[in-house]
Amino acid sequence: MTAHVTFTTRAGGVSDAPYAELNLGHHVGDDPASVGRNRARLAESLGVGRVVFMHQVHGRDIAVVDGGTPDVVEGVDVLMTTTPGLAIGVLVADCVPIALVADGGAAVVHAGRRGMQSDVVTAAVEALAAREAGPLRAFVGPAICGRCYEVPPDMQADVAAAVPVARCTTSRGTTGLDLKAGVVSQLQRAGVVDITVDPACTAEDARYFSHRRDGVTGRFAGVAILTG
Repeated sequence: MTAHVTFTTRAGGVSDAPYAELNLGHHVGDDPASVGRNRARLAESLGVGRVVFMHQVHGRDIAVVDGGTPDVVEGVDVLMTTTPGLAIGVLVADCVPIALVADGGAAVVHAGRRGMQSDVVTAAVEALAAREAGPLRAFVGPAICGRCYEVPPDMQADVAAAVPVARCTTSRGTTGLDLKAGVVSQLQRAGVVDITVDPACTAEDARYFSHRRDGVTGRFAGVAILTG
């Protein structure tokens, strides 16, 4: 089997500002009916009946899902499946969305600052590798870049103690974190060689929702689907 991976933008939905247009997050204050229509549009565009999402908690717990799984899985930051045709999605608006694919299996990962610090990436790689033979491929989606992600010095030091490569200086000369660099280093350490990184920064690129840039805003998605 192969897999299809996509990262949405904010275009093509029905939500009004500040969630315009394709907000896929139910938890940000948008009209639930609009979010439902947006999710239906996404599923239709992907040629599937639905997309299974997570209620993410910035942890490292994993849920294995199949055709009988509800539309939303509570309290996890990784969804994994071996079911062909089942779409699984991660919601973000600055955090790093990651899709992992292998022969016969796929996973999506939510890696924000806390998730990266707790190494949710390695947990996901090991869980998928334990189920599926063959090399893994990783797709790292749009996320806030180190130029834009300013954090207090003590927070930077705390995160860098676990993920040294994430330490950076922002475009304003202040202490920052480079989440993409951090998760790529964790993928490499976990043995993933084939890594594709989308260079877009959500805070700089208006095509994407960004909590840091806009405050109240929507969520876009990274989606993986196993195909025959």
